[in-house]
Amino acid sequence: MKDTNANHGGRTGADGAERLAVLGGTPANPRPRPALQRWGEAERTQLDAMVAQPSLFYWRGPQTALLVERFRQAYPFQHVMPCSSGTAAIHIALLAADLGPGDEVITAPITDMGTAIGILYQQAVPVFADLEADRYTLDVADVRAKITPRTKAIVAVHLCGNPCRLAELRELADRHSLVLVEDCAQAWGALYRGRPVGTLGHVGCYSLNDFKHIACGDGGLVGSNDERIGPRLQRCGDKAYDRVAGTRAPEFLAPNYRISEPQSAVAAAQMLRMESITSRRAELGLRLSAALADVPGVRPHASDPADRCTFWFYFLRLNLAELTCDRQAFVAALAGEGVPASAGYIPGPVYAWPVFQNHSFFGGRWPLREAGLTDMDYRRVRCPEAEAILETGVRIEINQAMDNDYIAVGDGRARHYARR
Repeated sequence: MKDTNANHGGRTGADGAERLAVLGGTPANPRPRPALQRWGEAERTQLDAMVAQPSLFYWRGPQTALLVERFRQAYPFQHVMPCSSGTAAIHIALLAADLGPGDEVITAPITDMGTAIGILYQQAVPVFADLEADRYTLDVADVRAKITPRTKAIVAVHLCGNPCRLAELRELADRHSLVLVEDCAQAWGALYRGRPVGTLGHVGCYSLNDFKHIACGDGGLVGSNDERIGPRLQRCGDKAYDRVAGTRAPEFLAPNYRISEPQSAVAAAQMLRMESITSRRAELGLRLSAALADVPGVRPHASDPADRCTFWFYFLRLNLAELTCDRQAFVAALAGEGVPASAGYIPGPVYAWPVFQNHSFFGGRWPLREAGLTDMDYRRVRCPEAEAILETGVRIEINQAMDNDYIAVGDGRARHYARR
């Protein structure tokens, strides 16, 4: 980044432009980051009611029943299983879909490990498809190219709260008799063509982890309207025990992923906040994208105008050839101005992590590959666009406590940094 004035004193350089904070100028936004008040009277009311209960078990528990009722008001699923995490939700979904040894599941290479855990524990094979350059969701053409006779499912990750191209993915899934699982962990309140994400595939999975839009520390929900999958969800998250029939004679192997009443109490209260939180984030993210649309060297976070992205975080990309600094200097300059920014997201695509590069999934081994049920070698996997996204991306925090002026700071400083 070029300094147009050797004298670092004062607010402006020799060209009359305001000096960047990292070069001695005054920060554009001296205010501290707006603090979030995440818990309040609604959560306290539910927890007080929970403490008075004779049992904290989830089945027929009043807090869990209330959570499911409020969840269904936003997500009209016939079958719902509250569970211990978003990771558990995905595993339950894949188990309910009868995923088995050697089956392949196409998914995104930029996501949390929780997306892949359920695939691997079902002795199936994660197959990574590339992403769209500025939406960060699955590239439908690459998903199509990765389908083989072994493909059983697609796990579509709505990264950052941005809906995937669900109509195209559902058409692919139906044509090839695949199960479409939606990973909505980062996408509370997101809409695809006006419909809640999670409801267009065969099964939707949601996270209540402490860092998500709404949260109860840890927890999750999985829902389905598919009559092949939905009726199995409860048993697939509860040791294969059939709570409806009252039988404890498992017919298959299933984990214990049950939620508890304290988690449900907080989550039920959080559901009352979901729409206000996510609609505000959607508004702020679109405002920032519009402001950055003509800034040289900056590629805004794209979303389809027909959808609603709820911006769990905002992720722009840099064209370094149009800038006079590298990414680290760009981020440092943003941070100096009071913009909550960081370089990249995860350290590399999922397939590049040591557990995948070493195929060390179970006791340092991958029995599935040793048995000849797959020839997958993650050392040879490449998703060029996903790798480029992580190399050029800048993460900017958005939260519902920010006002429009706070967001405008990010626009103005990015515009300043891009000047040559």
